[in-house]
Amino acid sequence: MRPALTRRQLIAATAGGLSFPGVLRAQSAVKVAYGYSAVTDYATVFVAAEQGLFAKNGIDIELRFIPINPTIVPAIQSGSLQMGGPTPTAYLQAVSGGMDHVVIGGGGVLSKRFTEVGLVTAAGNSLRTPADCVGRKIGVPGLGALLHITFRQWLKLNGVDQSKVVFVEAPFPQHADLLRGGTVDAVVTAGPFMSRILSSGEGRVAAYYTTFLPEGQPTVLHTATREWAQKNPGAVRGFRSAIGEAAAFMAKPANEAAVRAALGKHLKVPAPVAQAMQISPPGPVVTTAQLQWWGGLMREQGYLKTEPSYAGLIA
Repeated sequence: MRPALTRRQLIAATAGGLSFPGVLRAQSAVKVAYGYSAVTDYATVFVAAEQGLFAKNGIDIELRFIPINPTIVPAIQSGSLQMGGPTPTAYLQAVSGGMDHVVIGGGGVLSKRFTEVGLVTAAGNSLRTPADCVGRKIGVPGLGALLHITFRQWLKLNGVDQSKVVFVEAPFPQHADLLRGGTVDAVVTAGPFMSRILSSGEGRVAAYYTTFLPEGQPTVLHTATREWAQKNPGAVRGFRSAIGEAAAFMAKPANEAAVRAALGKHLKVPAPVAQAMQISPPGPVVTTAQLQWWGGLMREQGYLKTEPSYAGLIA
């Protein structure tokens, strides 16, 4: 018979990463396909992947680019993704519609210092104030999506009747052409698409409207089905640990080059663009109160069918 291992031997084996046949077996990493879209709100995920933090925490992650953010939720539901990063509005609409998905953590957050989201008009357009939006046609990247809902909230805060503004759905890549052709008076846009319009001289910023909203509210949620989260509690803990470590890594100025290299790789932009991009501040921990804030906006605007039980939405 094989002699029993002492407690000291077990501790030494674990600490040193050793194994004894038939006694200690290395557990295989949990495979996770994660869906993201083209914004810096996923910076902690990119950094965690490039710095080996997911592997360190028992996760074999595959990052998949999803061009249209709202399609991340149905991809999780179908099982083609185990996790993904929908916006809070896309997530809460799905939960309101009956999908049993839970929040594992958060990506970027709203910040008064982040100015890569805004209302952009053609250079010669007279639209300059919230009141000027009345009667105008404004392109948004998705009706009922995060930028649309937050822009409507900005109008409300400034006393503008949202029903008197005409909104049309316009994907990000079309924004420059729509402004150039005069199809819309302005677009609610973001990221590299906004930068390209401004650098071309064909557009100007009428308002960095998200800077008027409360700081610290999550703009991306890391989610999974409740069933998957319950079956993989170690992966849930590991994912949280990895993005928390990534946020700490990002906070150190000495790591900026590595952070921007990760952005460039996963957002598929040239190094000069990655160097110039503003990075959405990370908020890896999501609270019930934050979900309630988003739910309140959506309920006021008629985008929630039912009121979810917010406390039960965090894994």
